[in-house]
Amino acid sequence: MTTSFKSSVFRRLEGKVALITGGASGIGESTVRLFVQHGAKVVIADVQDDLGHSLCKELDSQEAVSYVHCDVTRDTDVEKAVDLAVSKYGQLDIMFSNAGIAGKLGSTILDSDNEEAKRVIDVDLFGPFLTAKHAARVMIPARKGCILFTSSMLSTIVTAKAPHEYVAAKHGVVGLTKSMCVELGAHGIRVNCVSPYMVATPIFQKIASGLNKTEVEKLASAASNLKEAVLEPEDIAHAALYLVSDEAKYVSGVNLVVDGGYSASSSALTDAIENLLSQN
Repeated sequence: MTTSFKSSVFRRLEGKVALITGGASGIGESTVRLFVQHGAKVVIADVQDDLGHSLCKELDSQEAVSYVHCDVTRDTDVEKAVDLAVSKYGQLDIMFSNAGIAGKLGSTILDSDNEEAKRVIDVDLFGPFLTAKHAARVMIPARKGCILFTSSMLSTIVTAKAPHEYVAAKHGVVGLTKSMCVELGAHGIRVNCVSPYMVATPIFQKIASGLNKTEVEKLASAASNLKEAVLEPEDIAHAALYLVSDEAKYVSGVNLVVDGGYSASSSALTDAIENLLSQN
């Protein structure tokens, strides 16, 4: 095996610059770690400053990682994050719009809180819109780049009783992916999204009645279609790595669903969640 071939296999993002929103924890954190491992310079954009600075300090042995406070619902914050990536590293090749919140499990349309619903839609749909807009601002002149969104398996099914605003926002992200890939493809820019099944991230643990990681994984496994495997944040990071790498150079407008076939199977997740809620 030649040295150049080894490099292409093990350093798949060598020379690239990525900005990852929601990069301080969960799927975002795992993706930051993996992208750095594969040679990328990464800007972590998040509102969790302590976690973001800690991760940055841990990984920044060769000035490969930076942190910026960024509320994705604020245009000026997103603009600042993109400008930081360009000013510090000279370019922006990858925008992974991953920041998101889930809302309240078990709520109905009648007892939903308007302000909370608006917040979910702002973070989960308007946030991706802003991140894509500012990424396109610098990618169009460069005639290259990749924008990746995090959606959800709920963008493909209607059987799980998740908060309506969350489901609507995640469907909207898939629509945004397809719409933007048409416009930006003319400039050499690819746009895709990845849609995970239930992952035991800190945010999901919090909304799932405070369940710990093991309990969330047990719940997810009980409802899953694919047995003998547990979906982890690292698995979504690897899916993201493929979609932003040159190996996917002709993949655009795709919603990569990482759910072990759940969306093709049954409503078991609905039953499991209802059972959880009935016990609290």
